[in-house]
Amino acid sequence: MAQSAVTRERLFALRETIAKLEGKPAPTLAAAESQALAERNLVGEERENALRLPLGICALDDAMEGGVPLDALTEVRTHLLRNAGASSGFVLALASMLQRQDEESQRASLPILWISDTVSSMEAGRPYAVGIRDFGLKPELFLHASPRKLEDALWLAETAVESGVFPATILEVRGNPKHFGLTESRRLNLRAKASKRPLFLLRQAGEEEASSAFFRFLAEPAPAQARPLPDGSMLGGSIGNPVFCLTLEKSRNPAPLSLLLEWNPHDRRFFPVRQSADTRFPEERAAHSGAQFPASSNRQDRQKEMGTFLAFARSS
Repeated sequence: MAQSAVTRERLFALRETIAKLEGKPAPTLAAAESQALAERNLVGEERENALRLPLGICALDDAMEGGVPLDALTEVRTHLLRNAGASSGFVLALASMLQRQDEESQRASLPILWISDTVSSMEAGRPYAVGIRDFGLKPELFLHASPRKLEDALWLAETAVESGVFPATILEVRGNPKHFGLTESRRLNLRAKASKRPLFLLRQAGEEEASSAFFRFLAEPAPAQARPLPDGSMLGGSIGNPVFCLTLEKSRNPAPLSLLLEWNPHDRRFFPVRQSADTRFPEERAAHSGAQFPASSNRQDRQKEMGTFLAFARSS
């Protein structure tokens, strides 16, 4: 507390000096200080009253101060386009949890809106109704829009979030478009904050860039575990529920948080997965373990020990 008070005094003295150099009166400086204090208090109240969607994972919920914000912009990206299924699956899982919340609270069921530009639809594909149902969503409460231009997709996303009709709006873009930068993301975040509705930005094969997103995830696929049997054993050769490798890149934490999450479409919730010794896919692993046997002591190709060498002048 003492350091904070000293810091405030130094900041106030610096502002007073700047005001004197600019010729501003003292009342103007005091009013500016009062306004800055009021803004800080307002931000603190907004943090306390923020709407959150807890994921049920203590480490992740604590890092996100309660869960995924339901009144802000959240970004989910992938390194490569071939990993689009991981990012799309994670966003669809969040949408499924929102639909479950509406069912438990006995509120009117509203559809989820998925907006994707033409480039994303051509390369990453479109949502499949049967797969959506198996994943935990209701196809009859799922709308998909594919505008021809990115500008139309941004306008549609702003309008959808501002209307407050959809419990979640998903905007899918390809990479880092030139016409979608910090200004556009800030406008989308303000729309979500005003309407208190979540907006998920799905960036396929995108790089890290400045954004107004409250949180940013890096989603990558991970090997699924085997399907469990009623007796507790695992069915060999089977494929269980999907597993995501998530990295919380942007947050108030000093370091990124990485963990593995398994999505259960029946219960519509996440479960933590222990980090295995080898997280590579089966086709990336060698056929044999590659155990190293001790080398023979009398083999012919044994490396000879280095002796003493002398540096001679180079002959002409």
